[in-house]
Amino acid sequence: MKLWGGRFTKEENQLVHEFNESLSFDQRLYRQDIEGSIAHVTMLAKQGIVTGEDRDAIIGGLKGILTDIENGTLKFTKEHEDIHSFVEANLTERIGEPGKRLHTGRSRNDQVALDMKLYCREQTEEIAGLVKELEQVLLTIMEENLETYMPGFTHMQKAQPVTLAHHVGAYFEMLERDRSRLKDIVKRMNYCPLGAGALAGTTYPLDRGYTAEFLGFSGPTLNSMDSVSDRDYVIELLSALSTIAMHLSRFSEEIIIWNSNEYRFVEIDDAYSTGSSIMPQKKNPDIAELVRGKTGRVYGALVAILTTMKGLPLAYNKDMQEDKELTFDAIDTVKNCLRLFTGMISTMSFRKDVMEQSAKHGFTNATDAADYLVNHGVPFRDAHGIVGQLVLYCIDKGIALDDMTLAEFRAISPVFQEDVYEAISMKTCVEKRMTLGAPGPEAMRKVIAECRRRLED
Repeated sequence: MKLWGGRFTKEENQLVHEFNESLSFDQRLYRQDIEGSIAHVTMLAKQGIVTGEDRDAIIGGLKGILTDIENGTLKFTKEHEDIHSFVEANLTERIGEPGKRLHTGRSRNDQVALDMKLYCREQTEEIAGLVKELEQVLLTIMEENLETYMPGFTHMQKAQPVTLAHHVGAYFEMLERDRSRLKDIVKRMNYCPLGAGALAGTTYPLDRGYTAEFLGFSGPTLNSMDSVSDRDYVIELLSALSTIAMHLSRFSEEIIIWNSNEYRFVEIDDAYSTGSSIMPQKKNPDIAELVRGKTGRVYGALVAILTTMKGLPLAYNKDMQEDKELTFDAIDTVKNCLRLFTGMISTMSFRKDVMEQSAKHGFTNATDAADYLVNHGVPFRDAHGIVGQLVLYCIDKGIALDDMTLAEFRAISPVFQEDVYEAISMKTCVEKRMTLGAPGPEAMRKVIAECRRRLED
């Protein structure tokens, strides 16, 4: 019997039932549904709406259902429409008449809103923890690579020398913003919709503040129509997950490039690589590629819920049931991506010698060579042209600026002296950049200390 069956004279068409049901996917909300029901009946008893005896029987029955679901003795069955009807039907079957009083003063509309908020709150906090674990790995890499020189890029062209610590630090900042966004989302979603009823509250003297406090919310929601039709918190969460996925995808793209035969900046651990079925020499960066690929899947969930919500009038509409599968999938996807990416990068080794040689042969110290000339009285525009000639000479000879003899330097400009080699060394080029946020080791140590403080805060 459906929870709403009293008004109907015909059984629901089987195809309608299968199209309408949500138990096949919202069963993962069983713990939140039971937790919300315990809070609700506790409040009902406090308000004298149900007796203490009924409260105790209902709570005992709900805890028994929770235990039996988790130990596998109670299975989800197809005749139930959703997790709410499944729990209520099993409760009434176990404890009889008191089970029928549980739903007093609430609707499935505020019940499902509560379950989804509880689930999203829990998952948001768990994802923030996974982001933090990845940040800690990145911070370790930063601390260990203050003098690991590598090329910095613009337009995918080698531009200026940086360090691996500085490069990885950019991703730390992205992830720190991600973690901050997740914290903000919890603040906004942390208001309890239970007691809003179907859309217009209830005539029972509920204490919604008590229920909210019982469940760890900041307070009750303040408009019953908004309470049951709000999915902003789902949209915000999916937006934050999309941004996390985008950041992981950008980093994955770089790891894929760095892992290529042409770059050889990194060696991915065998545990996070796969081979080819036909080419025995191959070692493929599949985890990085899959993380990059799954980003589109997370984006799809965000676009889907935005599209679903864009034309819905107040208050609840069945369309909102579409929020669950895509949100569950996006959450699972991002959690798996974070875990695997963290494992991959924590076991990855960096070819420091190759990175430094790449920076040298990419003429990343060309700007510093121009600055050297400027500091010796040459106008910048003239210095720019002189260094351009140096680069052309090196390309023709297949050498780096550092490999030129002093005679070769002076043949293009007599201003160059022996001290040019120190001025254009990777070490000097990086160490001269001392402003906060730059790759110089002193600046980076300050940043690393601040990053550590933020993680420990």
